[in-house]
Amino acid sequence: MKKPHTAQKSPYKIKVEKGQVYYWCACGLSQKQPYCDGSHRKDGKFKSLKYFSTETKEIFFCGCKMTNHPPMCDGSHSKF
Repeated sequence: MKKPHTAQKSPYKIKVEKGQVYYWCACGLSQKQPYCDGSHRKDGKFKSLKYFSTETKEIFFCGCKMTNHPPMCDGSHSKF
């Protein structure tokens, strides 16, 4: 797999809690989107991305996996 699989063409709106760690799926194969479930291990090219929340708030994790600012959505999904 050269490019990540597009899990969905819109971001995931997630409420993160201060002091918590989240692992964002970078390959797009996880069954627990937007979180990593280890599916990337089949390919070996992709790794999950650790996100540490410094405050409780709502954020937008990228769903298309094409963002230039992982794990955050940067609007890349609107380009395809």
